[in-house]
Amino acid sequence: MDTGTHIAMGVALGGIATLDPSVGGDPVLFSAVMAGTVIGSHAPDFDTVLKLKSNAVYLRHHRGITHSIPLVLFWGLLISSLIFLAIPNMPYAVLWRWTTLAVVIHVFVDIFNAYGTQALRPFSNKWIALGFINTFDPVIFTAHIVGFGFWMLGFNPAQTFLTIYSLLVFYYLKRFLQKRVLERKIEIYYGEVEGIFTSPTINQRIWRLAITTKDSFYVARANHGNIQIVDQFERIPVPNNKLMATAKTDRNVAAFLSFSKVYRWEQVEYDDYTEVRFIDLRYRSKSHYPFVAVVKISEDLEILNSYTGWVFSEDKLQDKLLLEDV
Repeated sequence: MDTGTHIAMGVALGGIATLDPSVGGDPVLFSAVMAGTVIGSHAPDFDTVLKLKSNAVYLRHHRGITHSIPLVLFWGLLISSLIFLAIPNMPYAVLWRWTTLAVVIHVFVDIFNAYGTQALRPFSNKWIALGFINTFDPVIFTAHIVGFGFWMLGFNPAQTFLTIYSLLVFYYLKRFLQKRVLERKIEIYYGEVEGIFTSPTINQRIWRLAITTKDSFYVARANHGNIQIVDQFERIPVPNNKLMATAKTDRNVAAFLSFSKVYRWEQVEYDDYTEVRFIDLRYRSKSHYPFVAVVKISEDLEILNSYTGWVFSEDKLQDKLLLEDV
């Protein structure tokens, strides 16, 4: 989810915590628990600072180790311990329990969008991305705003948000069923489909789709359940040669390949170097595929420069390549 929704969930969880008599009857403990749930609801995304180092490092680790089982426990312990040091003489176990629950909820809701998380690490490095809730979902965010409004009017916060979350369960079920209907239509039409990658949009009626068959990649758009193919690419395996082996050793390309689930590749030869480009097909925007990894390799198989990330024009991409150091 987006940062705003995560924080809103943290505030809502702080309200639900008043179900615990020790929290509801102690303003100091309530304040500590609220701080814990708000900070805990955002803590796994502290890895955003990795962007300051490089996009490759960010791709390698965002929603990876910071969303893993050991780090979920670590965030809960760290945040509750820091709050306890600032506000001592309170039941630490209560503070830790609600703070850790906020972290768990953060990781849990992240698995429903197209980006996903590596929530099962260290047992599995697989990305879990169910792809039926948008990163920013206006229905979910608005539901929290409505809940805050009722809270300010004097309604019981625990009852209010438990009611809202009960209704959101049905909303999640609705979105899941919408996804399954689309997948079923694709399976009926194409027969043997090796992969279907769904990306919901803010518009409830519109979905982005990337479809993998034995011979082709299809990029599609669904509107009101009607599926329209907007691009088709021949599925050509990445060659097993020295040039590609060199490309895969580049840190930016390696980070891209570790994350991307469906991509195609291009190779363009220039006078004194070859450019290899990997293009993720899940993020089509206005006839452009902004998520790429590009590497330039000399005739002697030396990496000249490279880049991975989101760029929305060829000029911007070439500027990024000029700025990157190998």
